[in-house]
Amino acid sequence: MVPPMSKKKIQKSDNSGHILIGDCVEELSKLEANSVDLIFADPPYNLQLSGELLRPNNSRVDGVDDDWDKFASFAEYDCFNHAWLTEARRVLKDTGTLWVIGSYHNIHRIGATLQDIGFWLLNDVVWRKTNPMPNFRGRRFTNAQETLIWCSKGKNFKHYTFNYEAMKSLNEDIQMRSDWLLPLCTGAERIKRNGRKAHPTQKPETLLQRVILSASNPGDVVLDPFLGSGTTAAVAKNLGRRWIGIERDSNYSDIAAKRITAVTELSQDELKTMQPKRSLPRVPFGNLLERGLIAPGETLYDRVKGVKAQVRADGSLAHGPLTGSIHRIGALAQGAEACNGWTYWYIADAKGDLTSIDILRDQVRKEMN
Repeated sequence: MVPPMSKKKIQKSDNSGHILIGDCVEELSKLEANSVDLIFADPPYNLQLSGELLRPNNSRVDGVDDDWDKFASFAEYDCFNHAWLTEARRVLKDTGTLWVIGSYHNIHRIGATLQDIGFWLLNDVVWRKTNPMPNFRGRRFTNAQETLIWCSKGKNFKHYTFNYEAMKSLNEDIQMRSDWLLPLCTGAERIKRNGRKAHPTQKPETLLQRVILSASNPGDVVLDPFLGSGTTAAVAKNLGRRWIGIERDSNYSDIAAKRITAVTELSQDELKTMQPKRSLPRVPFGNLLERGLIAPGETLYDRVKGVKAQVRADGSLAHGPLTGSIHRIGALAQGAEACNGWTYWYIADAKGDLTSIDILRDQVRKEMN
């Protein structure tokens, strides 16, 4: 389904979404309330540059000096952020979340505005750049990071999407931390026009992949109110999400439209992500006996065969004088307060090789599905 859109100033990229050309506050005000699942925003930094930034050899650094990044005062910048964030909160679903990225120039002011409006901060994620731009003047530390703030609509909006298992899988089965070590957008990914950067703050696709994979699901609507060169929409399309982009500069919107059109959407099988065990069908240990995968009287072992227990016909275990469930006996055998019996116990084949009973549970779940 194509996401809802404004009725004017539309540049349609393809069936996966739309680019709305115009002021972000005005265009956000035209969108339906509670219609967006995820918002990623890369607003103007308000860098307050006082002159050209030069390298030691006096060559000019191609930084951000566009009019869209200039504000007359901090008060004007705060008003701007309050306006677009208020509209962003209105269009965000109660189950949705918002991500906003910024540098030290602006992210702290935006964080205060988020809290003033009513957003509830979930995490701040530090993007540590593997290849940051050096501090050419040698008067400060090299600025090697940007900060992303992730928030829900409010303190009581707790049913937001977070694909914890997918992030853990992406991180070699280790819980993902809030510091992400990723390179800047360079090489073939960096879009150029006439040999120069087409957009000064183009974000790497790897950054957006983490954001979108972590906080949305295939078919969800992803909104970027400052679309720029189109990274958010390109990644959203590739990951099977619908998208809306708002961009006031027609040159940037042209670049984004061309880029998004060239993106291929992944198949449904390719888009499947790791799911938490609690979301899967419940399988009692007794089901393994009923299906003949384990027989009464068989022996279960821990993974080093240091502990063993006999299976009884009712699905309980006997360990010496102790009897109980796979979880209780696993805990008592270890002298622990609790135990996940599914991952603790194993069954041996005729050769003595061990197989986790959790694998047998997965087999039952596949049959159930």
